[in-house]
Amino acid sequence: MFDPKKLLNDLLGSQVPGTQGTVRDKAGQAVQLAKDNPLATGAIAAVLLGTSTGRSVTGSALKLGGIAAVAGLAYKAYQNYQSGKEPTEAAKEGELLPPPEDTSFNPAQAPQGEGEFALALVRAMIATARADGHIDEGERAKIADKLKLSGIDSEAEAFLMQELERPVDLDALVEAAQTDAQKIELYTASRLTIEPKTRAERGYLDMLAGRLRLPDPLVDHIEATVSEATA
Repeated sequence: MFDPKKLLNDLLGSQVPGTQGTVRDKAGQAVQLAKDNPLATGAIAAVLLGTSTGRSVTGSALKLGGIAAVAGLAYKAYQNYQSGKEPTEAAKEGELLPPPEDTSFNPAQAPQGEGEFALALVRAMIATARADGHIDEGERAKIADKLKLSGIDSEAEAFLMQELERPVDLDALVEAAQTDAQKIELYTASRLTIEPKTRAERGYLDMLAGRLRLPDPLVDHIEATVSEATA
């Protein structure tokens, strides 16, 4: 079985450090960089999500790594929301830190297990990447070819291709978030995946937030916090 947490690490970015492009045009360099520094490359995201949707986390969020970065961003957004601060200004304050160990935002506190929730976050990111409907049969074939160059193991590759081919099950995604903190983290991971530029993308995120029953002011804080981390 592949490691869901490592896969989540790889999905959190599209730019390949040390290059001016992504895996789509820097496949050879990306493979070597992935071997040298798999956390920083975000190689798989560039292959899977493409240059139009792939995002890259920066600064403190990148240092934290996959599930810890999602948890840290979600926790910061929630804390700022609770304080009543203005979203954009609050997102700029302080360094991003992992959530405290005794909070439900801590990945180790996941009732279904950290790996299982990491898998749910990966599924949420893939569903979000498909929100504008741009991944057709031809695109899936291109993705399959590029995944073979990305350094991903065969089980993870098979999982990603299976997820791309199956219908998005929003009910299952929502049910995968078993706590209020996980609902915030699920939306945070989804928002990290794209910068919504189309009605379909914005509509999907709004629908997801609604299904997760996230208050609009909290969503505003998540949006601001993610935007600051991916600037």
